Amino acid sequence: MDRRDTVLALLALGAAPLAAEAQQAAKIARIGYLTSSQGVNPHPPEAFRQGLRDLGYVEGRNLVIEYRDAEGNADRLPALAAELVALKVDVIVAAPGTRAALTAMQATRTLPIVFASVADPVASGVVTSLARPGGNVTGLSSLGPELVGKRLELLTQAVPGVSRVAVLWFPGALGERTDKDMLKEAEAAERALGLRLQVVEARGPADIDRAFLDMTRAHAGALTVLPSNLFLREHRRLVDLAAKNRLPAVYTSREYVDAGGLMSYGPNGADLFRRAATYVDKILKGAKPGDLPVEQPTKFELVINLKTAKALGLTIPQSVLAHAYEVIQ
Repeated sequence: MDRRDTVLALLALGAAPLAAEAQQAAKIARIGYLTSSQGVNPHPPEAFRQGLRDLGYVEGRNLVIEYRDAEGNADRLPALAAELVALKVDVIVAAPGTRAALTAMQATRTLPIVFASVADPVASGVVTSLARPGGNVTGLSSLGPELVGKRLELLTQAVPGVSRVAVLWFPGALGERTDKDMLKEAEAAERALGLRLQVVEARGPADIDRAFLDMTRAHAGALTVLPSNLFLREHRRLVDLAAKNRLPAVYTSREYVDAGGLMSYGPNGADLFRRAATYVDKILKGAKPGDLPVEQPTKFELVINLKTAKALGLTIPQSVLAHAYEVIQ
């Protein structure tokens, strides 16, 4: 080999790592985002995108997000999940709710799945345990059953003397076992707080007016709404009906209070979705979903609408206001 060939060979060897590094730097992460209620509240999805940006992912540069929204029709989820699998995305984010996570699991046993808000992942069969999820799934729990009693407690504090409380429930929304656990928590709170609960079912939008009619006929003095994507999508309607029937109500998330509901208590949704971005990042860097423990929420928010309280003739005690994350005047 003459001197010219030697120089060329050395240059080629030096360029190889640079070419490999450039190829790696140019790799674009492809994320599938499966939901049935993205249009209800843009803040959680935006929090997820912000979480990715904080980690160095920028859409259009090194990130592509394939959005698939069932727009409230959960029956569309399987076809949408199949589309994401066919696109061979790197990770599927299923959010919010149990149904989206289970649908993604049915669509693939190999592609990593991150759920952003499942009430009870173990009871609903999404994971085998919180510490060791196993399989191709991990994510964040939103603590469903455990919060039912706390919401009822806050409601009785905000509405002194209330004795009969309606519980609006969508059977099957969170899975059979989680549903049972929620009702057990409600019954325990009923005994502890000296309440009489009236469980009212609504399985679709057409049932909601009838459900409120049943509440008023039974002389309910207040209302608590259990978690459900249906109720979240219909949150403005629920708030309007509660106001029309003069029912003080406690809800699962602040979307209801922003729309005029009295109060809500639950995990900080934006924080859950922001944290979901860290799971995606770890998986993209080689972590296995089954080895990443499911995270439970650490931030909870009590939001109170004083304008609604005034319209209902209520004076929220200072002891309740003192614990509020936000008070809407």
